[in-house]
Amino acid sequence: MLKYCLILLPFLTFAQSGSNENPVKPSYEVDNIELPAGLSAQVTALDFMPDGRLVAGFSSGEIMFYHPDTKKWDVFAHGMHEPLGFQVVNNTTVIYIQRPEVTRASDTDGDGKADLFETLTDDFGITGNFHEYNYGPVKDQEGNLFIGLNGGSPGGWIRSEVRGKLDLGGYIPLPKQMFSVVPYRGWIMKLTPEGKLLPFASGFRSPNGLGFDNKGNLYATDNQGDWIGTSPLHHVQEGNFYGHPSSLYWREGWEKGPPGLLPVHELDSMRTKAAILFPHGIIANSPTQPLTDLTEGKFGPFAGQMLVGEMNSPRIVRVLLEEVGGQMQGACLPFLDGHGLRKGNNRLAFDPDGNLWTGQNDHGWAGDKGIQRIRYTGVPPMDILNMNLTPKGFDLEFTEPVDPTIAGNPEEYKIRSYYYEYHSKYGSDQFDVQNIQVTDLQISADGKKVSVTLNQLIPDRVYEFRLENFKSARGTLLANKIICYTLNRLKN
Repeated sequence: MLKYCLILLPFLTFAQSGSNENPVKPSYEVDNIELPAGLSAQVTALDFMPDGRLVAGFSSGEIMFYHPDTKKWDVFAHGMHEPLGFQVVNNTTVIYIQRPEVTRASDTDGDGKADLFETLTDDFGITGNFHEYNYGPVKDQEGNLFIGLNGGSPGGWIRSEVRGKLDLGGYIPLPKQMFSVVPYRGWIMKLTPEGKLLPFASGFRSPNGLGFDNKGNLYATDNQGDWIGTSPLHHVQEGNFYGHPSSLYWREGWEKGPPGLLPVHELDSMRTKAAILFPHGIIANSPTQPLTDLTEGKFGPFAGQMLVGEMNSPRIVRVLLEEVGGQMQGACLPFLDGHGLRKGNNRLAFDPDGNLWTGQNDHGWAGDKGIQRIRYTGVPPMDILNMNLTPKGFDLEFTEPVDPTIAGNPEEYKIRSYYYEYHSKYGSDQFDVQNIQVTDLQISADGKKVSVTLNQLIPDRVYEFRLENFKSARGTLLANKIICYTLNRLKN
């Protein structure tokens, strides 16, 4: 769930995206939700019932309902073992994942409390290692549920009694290496409507967040650490391997021994690269749940785009995806920094009115506690709406016409490119950092799009843009001044 072995960078190392100089009313306001006295407000799961009630899960094992109109809390169930995600079925039934299983809880007698608990699957291994968190479930259009299984941490070991086949071949005898010694730690799994749990994709370290985009594509975040140079967002496809080797041991027919001892170039040739890289200390250190904005404009101008929680700073990230050469890639930028937002944004959910709710967790490490609601005020933000790769550079689209004297000046674009190394070491520095020059600028007739031509475009790098002085034609400062594009493939 969190990167427990990480030496955290100070929060101030993150790029500060906003500015207090902007005199207009903010586009988004943050409200604190009052929780019941005595509740340990470490939020692990969050969603909305069809009737508008919020359902929230907590580290201490409660599942509770909140009535936004009356501000009343009710207990639905208690005694759960860290419920880290919900799939709402109807107003009386919720599916959730906890440490030992995927469970369906139902209120069959109409008293508002769960009285029927059914195990949907427990067909995965547990060693008792403290880091074996489970994430999801999320549901596809065919009714399959997808869950993520965390790897074990070298900061703890395994119990004398385990569930599932114990095989130390998935243990990597290298410093700070996560391990998978029972099936299927480090995998995304598919649970069919018939109740069969199937391995779906491997190579995950700590995938604290699964979600679908508006086209039905499955995504999962992961957390920086061993074999993961900086935290990624993966487009998850069946059979693919996404980089962390320990889980490969449970691939059918695997006969190569401990996967983490294979040559790096061999592992690299097997892996599917991340759709998005979140530069560490710049965009996100510990990304969480990806959530697509399906509010059709109720939450502002970013409908159809993806938001991602961030644990280690008071930030929510926005993701701009596009398909290039048959693969997903794109950009990430801050969506909201500060403005009353706390750290630890672990779970996200939209309510029926189009407000975004965030549940926060610190789990004894970085983060915070509580629930907050983010409301769109109706004031359109001056922000980057989209970023698309072109054969010679990028198109930057803004929510408002830009000031042409600034947007038309090549010196106003501070651009770097770099890459993160794939290796067993914990995290990665930025390698081969290069300053990129703007060679041409074209502003569209409506003033909202700037086509930027660069002196260099190289695949397998991150292109980081800083637009510190940008403002709209009417003088509104750019809300978020940094955007990072993960360039996996070039565009013809």
